[in-house]
Amino acid sequence: MQDNRKPIFKAGWVLGIFSLIGIGMVSLTYQLTHEKIAENERLFILKNIQELVPAKLYDNDLLKDTLNISNLEAFGTDQAITVYKAQRKGQLVAVIFSPIAPDGYSGSIHLLVAINAKGELMGVRAVSHHETPGLGDAIETSKSDWIYNFNGRSLQNPISKFWQVKRDGGIFDQFTGATITPRAVVKSVFKTLTYFQANREKLATVQTKETHE
Repeated sequence: MQDNRKPIFKAGWVLGIFSLIGIGMVSLTYQLTHEKIAENERLFILKNIQELVPAKLYDNDLLKDTLNISNLEAFGTDQAITVYKAQRKGQLVAVIFSPIAPDGYSGSIHLLVAINAKGELMGVRAVSHHETPGLGDAIETSKSDWIYNFNGRSLQNPISKFWQVKRDGGIFDQFTGATITPRAVVKSVFKTLTYFQANREKLATVQTKETHE
């Protein structure tokens, strides 16, 4: 009776070789691309931060001078929030938060919120979202100037009860046909300002690369 095991073993051996080659190619591709991807992400974040806090205002490395904060009650999400500290000659100039508004119309909205040492907003940017094109995407600076309305605002300007969209009794415009998106952004920015106000001194003095509850 003819032994059929040899062709099976041979086929398995060949398949194993091709699997190893495939794994090696994937690994090589990752090694060649992950550093480039990480660098592109770093430059994207830095570009957005510098739109809010010009580089001439600080002398530290923003992307290394960071904190990670996890606080569900403060930010409405249990995801870690990265905080970038802008300093000049050792003095705090601004804090840039990266809060996540979890209640956008089509999912989470990732923001950058820059607050100067006096507690005033230097600006807000939406850096990632899945809101409806032509409606909720008006949070982007390329689509409208709506998000510039946060510039110069603080917890006193306006007072807390007016930190809402107009439909809810506040001062911030909603979009035609889209209220959920601006409501989520306003709420997230207000929460961020509130956290900064309560933790201003700690943020100014705490060492970087820590996680706070």
